[in-house]
Amino acid sequence: MTLRTKFILFVVIIHAVLIVLAAQVLRTNPVLFIGTELILAVSIVLTVQLYRGFVRPFNLIAAGTEAIQAKDFTMKFVPVGQREMDQLIDVYNRMIDELRQERVTQHEKSFLLERLIEASPAGVLLLTFDGRIEAVNPAALRCLRLPAAELLGKKPSELPGDWGTSLSTLTTGEPQVVQLSGIQTYRAHCSHFVDRGFTRNFIVLEELTQDLIRQEKLAYEKLIRMMSHEINNSIGAINSILQSFHYYAPQLREEDRDDFTEALEVSVNRNTHLANFIANFANLVRLPAPTRRPHDVHELLRGIQRLFQVQCERRNILWHWELAGGPLWVGLDAQQMEQAILNIVKNALESIGENGNLTVRTTQNPPMLRIEDDGAGIPADVQRRLFTPFFSTKRDGQGIGLTMIRDILLQHGFRFSLETQPTGLTAFTIWLTDSEPKVLATT
Repeated sequence: MTLRTKFILFVVIIHAVLIVLAAQVLRTNPVLFIGTELILAVSIVLTVQLYRGFVRPFNLIAAGTEAIQAKDFTMKFVPVGQREMDQLIDVYNRMIDELRQERVTQHEKSFLLERLIEASPAGVLLLTFDGRIEAVNPAALRCLRLPAAELLGKKPSELPGDWGTSLSTLTTGEPQVVQLSGIQTYRAHCSHFVDRGFTRNFIVLEELTQDLIRQEKLAYEKLIRMMSHEINNSIGAINSILQSFHYYAPQLREEDRDDFTEALEVSVNRNTHLANFIANFANLVRLPAPTRRPHDVHELLRGIQRLFQVQCERRNILWHWELAGGPLWVGLDAQQMEQAILNIVKNALESIGENGNLTVRTTQNPPMLRIEDDGAGIPADVQRRLFTPFFSTKRDGQGIGLTMIRDILLQHGFRFSLETQPTGLTAFTIWLTDSEPKVLATT
């Protein structure tokens, strides 16, 4: 039974008793009856006023409660001229103003946070209460190289490749370095926040590739410059002295003269070889910024194939072409890209050896170049060190080729990968564009 019903029942009972008492004195005392009727009339008037005075606050509270439940913080009440009612209305109106301002502030903060996450250069993976990916920002899509549809709803440990292995062991407050194919390097950091009283985690992915390469390059530039300066100065002086020793050859006995001349020539040749060896490293350091102009990649590839044609025929290596229809125009530095592709093809041919196949594929959308070979493949322990400066698996390798390829492609802003696929083919893939996804993906 509601409070309003109880009040009405109480009033009805009281007035019913008064009416019965008034009926008892009607014959015995008319004057008292009239007085009783007047009191009864006044009581009814006061009861109605009291009822209205009680009911109006109840209606006000009910309307305010419904508005709050509906999250409508725009409904306010006007003072009615009654002190108690006006106090209640004033308290309600101030509460509504504060709630409305708080909601606006929360929405503004939430909108700002979403924009910051979307524009952040660091990748952000927002997880649900049970640890599944609920939202990813554009930077995370660039890091993971996967569409949002393949990420949402999965646990980080279920991601393909090295990402799943690395993120499966990630713990809160302990950053972990993730290195992919010896090219991209990332730092993964897990943290948490409180959502509706429960703890939720999120993962931040920060790319370190460019910073590490920049620091690495500064280090070996300084080293190579110092070595080049010292060695070239020494070699020049030594070769000059060795050349002057030829003056004494006629003064030697005839049986010693040939050995003496040969020793001088070997010494000069070895010094020259050392100078060329250092020059190769110096050329890597002096790699200029690319001068981009539109160029047909197909034309570039055909020119490179002609350079290797005789060698491939002698070693019975067949070229297979799967090119996109029409020219593939890309803004690039033709000289630098030719040098990079030459090194890629050269490595592929060395991997094949003899009696093999080299396949060249291109696509228009997106612009992509892939060079595949059916050679020996890349061992797992070598995969992570591929693009490390001065690292080589060849007996007499200097470790310059892949480093030069890496620097040329990075300066162009082209994404690339080198890996042995499950089919056994080793593929060097270059995406000839630097476009990236621009939308925040959420469930």
